[in-house]
Amino acid sequence: MGGSELVGETAAGLAEALPDGGALIGLDLGTKTIGIAVCDAGWRFATALKTLPRGKFGRDRDEMRKLIDGRGVRGIVLGLPRNMDGSEGPRAQASRAYARNLAEAFGLPVLLWDERWSTKSADDAMIGLDVSRRKRAERIDAEAATIILQAAIDAASNDPLI
Repeated sequence: MGGSELVGETAAGLAEALPDGGALIGLDLGTKTIGIAVCDAGWRFATALKTLPRGKFGRDRDEMRKLIDGRGVRGIVLGLPRNMDGSEGPRAQASRAYARNLAEAFGLPVLLWDERWSTKSADDAMIGLDVSRRKRAERIDAEAATIILQAAIDAASNDPLI
C-alpha cells in the first residue's frame, strides 16, 4: 500500500483504519522544529512529549522511528496549516507531502488535522498556568501538537464534549 492511500482528513477514517484504537503520535510540523505529542491506546488523553529540531526527512524519520517503535504507535496525526479562510498555501502543501512520506516510511495511517489556532491555544493555556516566556518558547510546539492530537482523538472517539 502506497503512502497516499494511508493519508486521510477525517477522524472517522482514522477510527475506521484503527477499529481497536492504539497509541497515536501527534505532530506539529514547523520549519525549524517538530512538536510531538502522544496519546493512550484508548484515545482519551493526549500529552506533550518533546520538540525535535527539524532536519532532512531521513533524520526526522529515524528520530520518529525510535518513538513509534518504542511506544507501539499505530497511527499518526499531523497538523495541517490552513489559512484562516480555510484555503491552503505552501505550508499546507508541504505538510501533505510530509504526510505521504510518513505513511510510506512507516506504513501507518496518517490523519491530517486542521491546526488553526493550536499554537495560540497552547500559548494561552501556558500563560494561564504562569509558565515563563522562556519555558513557553521551549514547549510551545509540543503543546500545540497536544492540542491537535486531542482534538483529533475527541472527534475520532465520538466524544460527546466536542
